[in-house]
Amino acid sequence: MVLGREEAVENGGLGVVRIADLIGREKSQVSRTLKMLAESGFVDRDPSTLQYSLGWRFFALAARAGEQRLLSVAPPLLERLVKNLGETAHLSVLQGTEVLTVLSESPPHAVKADGWAGRTVPVHCTSSGRVLLFDHDRDALSDLFSGVEFRELGPSTVRSVEELNERLVSARALGYALVDEEFEFGLVGAAAPVRDFKGRLVAALNVSAPKFRLGERLEGAGQEVKRAADELSALLGRSSDPGHSVDDPSGAS
Repeated sequence: MVLGREEAVENGGLGVVRIADLIGREKSQVSRTLKMLAESGFVDRDPSTLQYSLGWRFFALAARAGEQRLLSVAPPLLERLVKNLGETAHLSVLQGTEVLTVLSESPPHAVKADGWAGRTVPVHCTSSGRVLLFDHDRDALSDLFSGVEFRELGPSTVRSVEELNERLVSARALGYALVDEEFEFGLVGAAAPVRDFKGRLVAALNVSAPKFRLGERLEGAGQEVKRAADELSALLGRSSDPGHSVDDPSGAS
């Protein structure tokens, strides 16, 4: 769509004549079409410049389409993680101070994890929650957890915003998060962030298992999950930038 081109973005929109020239249609026809699109909210018309730009409804539909694509392209990657690691894999999203699992895949030997879909767990003590907070700096964490109790669910559960921020800094440097008995005694997990074409953090891929099975392989599992998450991000339109380094929003070193 011409209104999504760089010229339109830089100029704050395009006029009817310019749009007609770009698409090779008559001005009157373009004008009528734009008027209908504006009435539906798909484009906006600036009353001062009379230029058109993409409207709120267009972006709402794009966001919905992104969510649907995430759910449609993730299952094969979850299956690959299960095959390579032999452990249960999940796709999760952030909901406030909780993590919502939207997809799960289990190995044949495990108890089926279908019950995980739709289940929420605390964000502060899970590997998926850890990476879903990657873009939160120290102040944002304080706001998010204002009035929230850090319940001790495992021997290594974080107990404060400051402690959570320190673990986030370490996880960002790796590009993935590892948790060891934070959510539950004897349970470990590894997760990596999934980003869309705009670089927004939209989900987390993770694997979790008993420590006696995955503990010694946890670092390798983190790397495996990160590869899958990066591939999923690419499928959502995220461009690869080998020279990009992980930023620390907190400013801490």
